[in-house]
Amino acid sequence: MKQVWRFFRLAMALLVIASGRQLLADEPLRVATFSVDASPPIGSPLAYDPTKGIQTPLSCKGIVLLGAEKPIVLCAVDWIGIASGGQTLFKESLAAAAGTSPDRVAVHTLHQHDAPRCDFAAEDVLNGYGLQNVGFDARHARQVVRQASAAIQSALPKARPVTHLGLGRGIIENVASNRRILGDDGKVKVTRYTACRDPEVRALPVGTIDPELNLVSFWDGETPLAVLTYYATHPQSYYRTGLANPDFPGLARNARERETGTIHIHFNGAGGNIGAGKWNDGSHENRQVLADRVAAGMKQAWESIEKQPLSATDLAWETEPVLLPVANHLNEDTLLQTLESPDAKPDDKWYAAKHLVWLRRCQQEDPIPLSCLRIGDCRILHLPGELFVEYQLAAKRMRPDGFVAMAAYGDYAPGYIGTEIAYSQGGYETSERASRVAPGVEQVLLDGIKALLDRTDLAVSD
Repeated sequence: MKQVWRFFRLAMALLVIASGRQLLADEPLRVATFSVDASPPIGSPLAYDPTKGIQTPLSCKGIVLLGAEKPIVLCAVDWIGIASGGQTLFKESLAAAAGTSPDRVAVHTLHQHDAPRCDFAAEDVLNGYGLQNVGFDARHARQVVRQASAAIQSALPKARPVTHLGLGRGIIENVASNRRILGDDGKVKVTRYTACRDPEVRALPVGTIDPELNLVSFWDGETPLAVLTYYATHPQSYYRTGLANPDFPGLARNARERETGTIHIHFNGAGGNIGAGKWNDGSHENRQVLADRVAAGMKQAWESIEKQPLSATDLAWETEPVLLPVANHLNEDTLLQTLESPDAKPDDKWYAAKHLVWLRRCQQEDPIPLSCLRIGDCRILHLPGELFVEYQLAAKRMRPDGFVAMAAYGDYAPGYIGTEIAYSQGGYETSERASRVAPGVEQVLLDGIKALLDRTDLAVSD
């Protein structure tokens, strides 16, 4: 009799497990959207100048995906960069608001230059030397974090079921060009910055780019709920105006949002060595020209959307913590001397503080988490720094028959992240001024990207 009872209990347990799996398979995903104004107050620091006014409002916006496991938050901010302690506070706060853990939150910037910076760990260092409001307006940044967290809490009860995923691709013409022009000796001959006034340099070939814009959309039947777009380029047309604005990618995003009536969240891909310099002489009218070209690519991707049904089990999140090799030129004693010097300018002390934070993170083996979101047939990678486009192209080659999108400009602390060979070629992007990692970074990141793509592929078969 006892054996019969044990068999009955085992059979019931298996039935419950099977029923639970079926419920998860049948359960729809849900998505909540949030958006708050991230424009700084007048007088507070932009990346390079005090804020004189707001030309076009900056935004902090994103989605919360609610599936079979803990929620996932994807957030894009119209700032130049969010580093170290800025990433920590954003992720912890948004995670608490969404009812998830910080490792399931991705925070990225679009890297506009008439926009603020953020690093609360650097602020702590500067406060130790009696310096406040240097580099960025910490009070305003915390306010944006609080507002975004409150917006998530308000959005969760209104989350909509997602029945379908829509994937699309568009080609953007005459926007991206490679910034690094090599000479016959294999070294960087000239850097074609995002605004290039030299017609001879503009006439040089486009170089290595990724012209593809990737679009990921969420649908409830025939109703679009949210659109994510990914495209790799520096976003500057012109800057140092003192007027906060999201520049041409932000204008394109805003235009498509108005045209479709659906929230659009744009992410900057691996555009560290990419800019509009071939197509942009810095004339102010070019901002709208570039915006229209990006919007046309977004529209093409929208019109190419192919939809597929989704359930809660079609969602997976993988992380891969990596230790990036620190650049040899960072020296703690030198950085401390700058911080202690009464003659050093506030900007110099800001850079010394944020570089010191990064150096100590590397010394303490504090990893940066890479992450990959699997939604149906789509893979979205989240990477740090001003990543070279070669990383994005490599990720797409790893899944040549799949749909791979990449968001870079996550943790801004490493600065530019070049390929290994780029550090022997010279040029601004891999100079001591710009990059805070060593050439070995390429293998670390490629291994991390491959591990994430492999694990999300295994998650599908499981």
